[in-house]
Amino acid sequence: AFSARFQLGMLNSHRRMYSEDKVTPMKYRSRKQWFAGPTAVFLMSLSLTVSAAGNRAFIPMGMADSVGVMDLENNRLTSTIAGTVNTHGSALTPDGRFLIVGSLTAHDSKKMPARPAGVSADDHAAHHGGGSSAAPDASTGRIFVVNTNTNVVDRVLEVPGPVHHVLVTTDGRYAVSTHPMGGGISVLDLVSGEVVEVIATGPSPNYVTTANNGKTLFVSNTGNGTVSEIDTRNWFVKRNMRIGGGPEHMVLSADGDHLYVNDAASGEVAALKLADGTVTARYKIGDAPHGLDLSADGEFLFATSRGDERIVRLGLNNNSRTSAQLAPAPYHLAVSPVNGSLLVTSRGEPKLWILDPESLTILKEVTLEGVGHQISIDGQ
Repeated sequence: AFSARFQLGMLNSHRRMYSEDKVTPMKYRSRKQWFAGPTAVFLMSLSLTVSAAGNRAFIPMGMADSVGVMDLENNRLTSTIAGTVNTHGSALTPDGRFLIVGSLTAHDSKKMPARPAGVSADDHAAHHGGGSSAAPDASTGRIFVVNTNTNVVDRVLEVPGPVHHVLVTTDGRYAVSTHPMGGGISVLDLVSGEVVEVIATGPSPNYVTTANNGKTLFVSNTGNGTVSEIDTRNWFVKRNMRIGGGPEHMVLSADGDHLYVNDAASGEVAALKLADGTVTARYKIGDAPHGLDLSADGEFLFATSRGDERIVRLGLNNNSRTSAQLAPAPYHLAVSPVNGSLLVTSRGEPKLWILDPESLTILKEVTLEGVGHQISIDGQ
């Protein structure tokens, strides 16, 4: 368990970071099974084949309580997914049939989680906070499972706290969420609807990405300047690598040797060599770097600087650096698989820019219903 002093410091830090998103704290749980409310068995395909719908971008729009669906062939919004609450993190299952989106707003659970077979009623009640008269935990979070064929929310599952970013494992079985108020991640089984692991990584966990064919996860911990490496076969932290500053968004290099990590405190991207956990290079981005992605060939790294209101293009092979003004407040970023163009949302206005990846000029502006967050793209 975290000390009261540690929890207070972490809470104050993240209240400042997410005040505009109205985050409320979650009660952090020990690393044990935590069961979601009763749900029907989720019969989903675990196929790695991309759905025929393809070439779509899904854009959670935060406090607008919706997710936008964009056709990447003509860069226009085609529909809106309703029924979500302050969704920030998003990820697609490998077959593209389901979108997993997490709410950054705490949820007051009204139900005691289902009691697993073989567990007594008293033991189950004790595990969830006391005797049979104990009140349900009031600081859970929510994961919305969206059918991408119908753009309708199929299920709403509970996780232990507000969700920042989301990842779906390469086998399509689990949704992994970072919980900024809880100091760790949760692992949600998408078949059973149960949270099967809660793993402490560090204060203010921000982003999660995968490597080694899904056998490894990396979690950036903004609160203590580290990146945690997690073994997904046994769900434990193998090592913590020191970045310093405030690591946030991450992307794996094309050869898998380095992890590029946004350091919001220094305004740089750190190149973390995974073989020995050392930082081999730092690239200047600008004040408050946020979005981060690689070109399809892995030769160029793109990043946004909210504070300087610029988009930056780094040539990793020739150490080139190009930037262009982009205002207001460029935020999340993703590279389109259709033509390599950049999708960049604005923190200051409800819109998304389509940028040319070479000149960094604006090709199109798309109006959104709210602020666009973690973009998910079919086939990636």
